[in-house]
Amino acid sequence: MSRRQYANWGYYIPYGLWIGLFVIAPVGLIIYQSFLNLNHHFTLANYETYFKSGTYLMMTVNSLWWAFLITVFTLLISYPAAYYIHQLKHRQLWLLLTILPTWINLLLKAYAFIGIFSQSGVVNQFLGLFGIAPQQILFTNFSFVFVATYIQIPFMILPIYNSIDDVSDSYINASRDLGATSWQTFSKVIWPLTLPGVKAGVQSVFIPSLSLFMLTRLIGGNKVITLGTAIEEHFLTTMNWGMGSTIGVVLIIAMVIIMMLTGDRQADGGRVR
Repeated sequence: MSRRQYANWGYYIPYGLWIGLFVIAPVGLIIYQSFLNLNHHFTLANYETYFKSGTYLMMTVNSLWWAFLITVFTLLISYPAAYYIHQLKHRQLWLLLTILPTWINLLLKAYAFIGIFSQSGVVNQFLGLFGIAPQQILFTNFSFVFVATYIQIPFMILPIYNSIDDVSDSYINASRDLGATSWQTFSKVIWPLTLPGVKAGVQSVFIPSLSLFMLTRLIGGNKVITLGTAIEEHFLTTMNWGMGSTIGVVLIIAMVIIMMLTGDRQADGGRVR
């Protein structure tokens, strides 16, 4: 092997170490722990308990349902927002303002919404101006979905904006020249061409939403129970790391399935991208 080939392989070492230490090793450890019981003996009881327990299966359904709702609401808000930002003159400034909330710690944003939705918060103070008594907004399903959607919006807007930016104006002009209406241009030209960005946004939102646990406690008041909540309970409260790891493995498999379903499949020499 020549010196140049050695140098080329040297560039892969940092990436290999990073993937090995922070991706492969943690996943391997979780899989290993999932086959151990409380006495650290090998067992399949954790998986048997998970798939036979109605509680865990209901948690799985709830996690998928809440992640689906958060993703849908995020998409409904983000797509028009990304399209509108793309039409603006100072679009880069508006993109920066969109990204800014992601620089703030998630815990701080959660506590900010606790202050906004509490009995003496801004929302109830505003309702009080119209003679409406304080409402229980915090610790409800609405508050949980609202806050989770708000937090995920930037991660949906960015890939959609990039896809819209990649659409050539010539396609849109050609559609209009051929007599297509605005809706036909959007549904037949813009939407199909921006679908890869939508899929990337769905991945960026749906997958993290499956394992939310901090918002379920601080905003949902433990009324919203997900697999992320169960993992936290097993690792920090019951100390049943085997069962917590088993749920983690199920989440990893679910995430892989979602990535496969929303992956951008394009025919390119027999390869799938």
